Amino acid sequence: MNNTKQNTPTIKTLNDLAPFANYSLMDTLTSDPNATQDGIDHNPRQVFSGHFVPVNPTPIDEPVYITHSKNLFQELGFDDSLAHSPDFMAMFSGDTSNLPEPMSKVGWATGYALSIYGTEYYAQCPFQTGNGYGDGRAVSVFEGVLNDKRWEMQLKGGGRTPYCRGADGRAVLRSSVREFLAQEHMYALGISTSRSLSLYTSKTEFVKRPWYSHNSHSFDPDMMVNESVAISTRVAPSFLRVGQIELFARRARKNEHPKAMSELKQIVSHLIEREYSEEIDTNLPFADQVILLAKEFRSRLTKLVANWIRVGFCQGNFNSDNCAAGGYTLDFGPFGFMDLFDPYYQSWTGGGNHFAFFNQPNAAEKNFQQFYSALQNLLSSSQTHLQELHKIRADFSLVMEDEMKKMWASKLGLESFDEELYDELEILMVQTGVDYTVFFRELSNIPENITSFEKSFYNLNYEESIKKRWQEWLTKWRSLLNSSNISQISTQMKLTNPKYTLREWFLVPAYEAAKKGDYSLVKELQEIMNDPYSEQSQEVEDKYYRLKPKEFFEVGGISHVSCSS
Repeated sequence: MNNTKQNTPTIKTLNDLAPFANYSLMDTLTSDPNATQDGIDHNPRQVFSGHFVPVNPTPIDEPVYITHSKNLFQELGFDDSLAHSPDFMAMFSGDTSNLPEPMSKVGWATGYALSIYGTEYYAQCPFQTGNGYGDGRAVSVFEGVLNDKRWEMQLKGGGRTPYCRGADGRAVLRSSVREFLAQEHMYALGISTSRSLSLYTSKTEFVKRPWYSHNSHSFDPDMMVNESVAISTRVAPSFLRVGQIELFARRARKNEHPKAMSELKQIVSHLIEREYSEEIDTNLPFADQVILLAKEFRSRLTKLVANWIRVGFCQGNFNSDNCAAGGYTLDFGPFGFMDLFDPYYQSWTGGGNHFAFFNQPNAAEKNFQQFYSALQNLLSSSQTHLQELHKIRADFSLVMEDEMKKMWASKLGLESFDEELYDELEILMVQTGVDYTVFFRELSNIPENITSFEKSFYNLNYEESIKKRWQEWLTKWRSLLNSSNISQISTQMKLTNPKYTLREWFLVPAYEAAKKGDYSLVKELQEIMNDPYSEQSQEVEDKYYRLKPKEFFEVGGISHVSCSS
């Protein structure tokens, strides 16, 4: 479905966009048979079957433009003026009532299962059945082919759906600024991710959320605040999740309805066509396609997590429903970029150690286990294919380890991974207290002595013995580099180790100013974080290339956050 060839002219209006609409999900998959046809379906209820629920988004009141992604606009063929046009603003702030044909005036939401670290859960569903999980406030409003690529556009905070579980269906300005900037920053870091299209807030619509009082050291939010609602539009080839495949596999496994196995096969076929058409020949027997899907998803997922660790990113809530089946970064709610190096860094108060920084490979394996279990249902008639699938699953940890070794070798400018060198480095980073981003960026200059990267140390009062060990480590590391190619190694390391990452204490002033109608810091961060590997101006360096101030440690909303959004 991704290889439809066309040339997209510059799109300046929704009328220009309309001819490129192509709703493969709604046209080829099964609608919930209990859904309304007009999309007025905003109360929580059980959804027993079908791949999607037609539902209208709920517009926010008096939308105000904050920003849009100029990079993605250019990639899609959108003129920048489109972001300010009344019809575009209406659509991407939730009003789809006046869209030109053949664009659909009705959006859609999808259901998925919940598994936390490999354990199936049903109790969090308000009906205790698992039939109430899904897109509770995310409503897709467009699917089409632009410049030879298929894209789906989804409103985050677009109002209630049958999966809302009694919530209000809104996202707040604070979380929307975070998500908008984080998606574009992740893309600029060269890591597979959903993208940001536009960001609008409301002049007059507010919701209450629990959050932290100023300079609070409380672990959990300690007050209720009135926050402006906002809608950010995220864009991806699809928003199919592991939890989505898992939902249909659970129904097939339990034979919950006559079409359960058929719906599982349909959603897996749709995933292959949407996300893997370049790697998998859909003319092959279906069982062969499933095996290739498992291999390719394993490859993408292991590379993704290794890249997260490369840049100091912790997803925070890596459940199967937050794991994109296309193998890209999805869900920028409880995320964080690490300051002080900590193998068990986790900024989300609800995450626990199982989703901590260095445990992300394990969490990925748990998600792959759920994906593997779902696919097993489709291969029950072929022991040969089941054995192949089992081997792919069994080798996950080996593939993950190999990706991690390649990543660390690249991060250190080495041709191959040196375990002893790495182990000593990790110990020294913990004992000294280094800033993860600053340390590896300074190391990319290939220093001869440790004074060159002491600027990355949070604790400068370290013992002489540790200083000696640092120098010994540095000497050994330099001896492993290709001495005839130091300049090129340094250049390559600087393309691996970013100079700038989107730290939480950069985000707080931006969304606080945005609450007052000042969007300049949002746009400043957008520009800087879209160029994270470059040596930018001295002014930018002084402001954004430095250690986290001591007064921010342990402060709620900066060092740790709740998932309230």
